[in-house]
Amino acid sequence: MYLPTLRELALGSRLKALSDHFYQAVDEVYRACDARIESRWFPVLRLLRDAGPSTVTDVASAIGQTHSAVSQLADRLVEAGMVTRQRDPQDGRRSVLALTDEADRALAALGPVWLAIRRGIVGSLGPQAAALLEAIDGCEQTLAKRPLVSSILAHRHALAELEIEVVPFDPALRDHFRRLNQQWLERHFAVEDLDRAMFADPENTVLAPGGAIFFALFSGEVVGTCALLRESEGVYELSKMGVDENYRGLGAGRKLLDAAIAEFRRLNGQTLFLESNSVLQRALGMYERAGFERQAQVRAGSHYARADVYMIWKG
Repeated sequence: MYLPTLRELALGSRLKALSDHFYQAVDEVYRACDARIESRWFPVLRLLRDAGPSTVTDVASAIGQTHSAVSQLADRLVEAGMVTRQRDPQDGRRSVLALTDEADRALAALGPVWLAIRRGIVGSLGPQAAALLEAIDGCEQTLAKRPLVSSILAHRHALAELEIEVVPFDPALRDHFRRLNQQWLERHFAVEDLDRAMFADPENTVLAPGGAIFFALFSGEVVGTCALLRESEGVYELSKMGVDENYRGLGAGRKLLDAAIAEFRRLNGQTLFLESNSVLQRALGMYERAGFERQAQVRAGSHYARADVYMIWKG
């Protein structure tokens, strides 16, 4: 499944999918048992039965929903004959929601159904049922103390002060070399045999012959990578430049490029070239600004089927 790979970013979507699943399952059970309510009605109806007539504001606060959502649900319940709006005997300026006799009768018959729902959820989820309820309890309590929006914005403010850091190859980062390059290759072209060989063993295909691999980090997250390949004595190729598309605009590509050029100079290289494709206009523009010049012809003996651009660094 796709959403689990997004982790915290898809938390709301995953919880909504779970919520919809539970709503649909319980509605199906209610229909099978000839119950006269819907699962989305349950919190309001049960609260009004247990607490008595209540204002929309009080109901919203008690069940953790917005005033607007509860008001709209109340309208539906009034139309269904389950709830009435009455003048508050304590304050005639406001109204309260109260159960109808029909709702009382419907709820009175649901004890065995609710017991079956409780036991069925435990039977289906096993130990995860208790763990889920405890996790929800913990989340609700923690969010009441530490609101989510302020926490996220505080982190966003802190991240805005950070810059991209470029680091050399580390075996612990090896899979990011594959991940970042495979991401854009599969999107625009296809992964070729030479690509696969480098991804599988960067130490022997890139580093051992005298090349280098760099990674761009943003607050510890690997957001980009590139390689400097030793073609022959004094001749090097800039290759495998990949930046996570979610982190573009931070200057990761240019910092990686500058690091590769600095390494080329340190190695006393004589020629630095790259092969690319004309569809990658943004990348080509960056290469040109860094001093690469496009050649009239593709490189003789080109490494890649996708390459239709050949550039040489003039400094």
